[in-house]
Amino acid sequence: MSVETRPRDENPQQESRNPRAEAKAAKAYAKAIRPWYKKKRWWAAALLLIIIIAAAGGGAGSDNSKPAVPENTSQDSQSEKPAAQGEPAAEEESAAQEEPSAQEEPAAQEEPAMTSGQENALESAQSYVDMTGFSKAGLIQQLSSSAGEGFSKADATFAANNVDADWNKEAVESAQSYLDMTAFSKAGLIEQLSSSAGEKFTPAQARYAANKVY
Repeated sequence: MSVETRPRDENPQQESRNPRAEAKAAKAYAKAIRPWYKKKRWWAAALLLIIIIAAAGGGAGSDNSKPAVPENTSQDSQSEKPAAQGEPAAEEESAAQEEPSAQEEPAAQEEPAMTSGQENALESAQSYVDMTGFSKAGLIQQLSSSAGEGFSKADATFAANNVDADWNKEAVESAQSYLDMTAFSKAGLIEQLSSSAGEKFTPAQARYAANKVY
């Protein structure tokens, strides 16, 4: 008895082929070999890049156009601020310059410290000018002379410099005393008042006194 056998296919892979799988493979292959400019991903990336560049360019343009006015206004406000702030500084400087002068005034008005010799000489000098007319030089001689008060020349000079006296008025008083005692010409009276052997007034003080009593 003979057994009939079916001949096998020479290519066994043909039986296992799936038409759907082959279609997907063909589609993937066609997509892989597609030119780059036809791919959707490239167009999406290019479009996104164009949007980013446009946004960056627009932002830069808007930033450059806006500061034009604010920069000027800020500069004006900055230039005005120091002037406004400078006024209190100037006032503080003037006040600081005035304060030392105000503080120095009490020191200038303070009476100088006197020794006992200066104090006694000044007291004696005031008594002389209250009693009769004395010139400054005549008062110093009277206070320092051994025949007078006998003060030192320094104490006598200090007293004459600090005594309360108007030397022009002292000259008038001395001139009137001379005229009350005896007759004098105007020129002779000026000579007596300004002479070193007389009252020792200055020539200007002697002329002032002669003009007042004549």
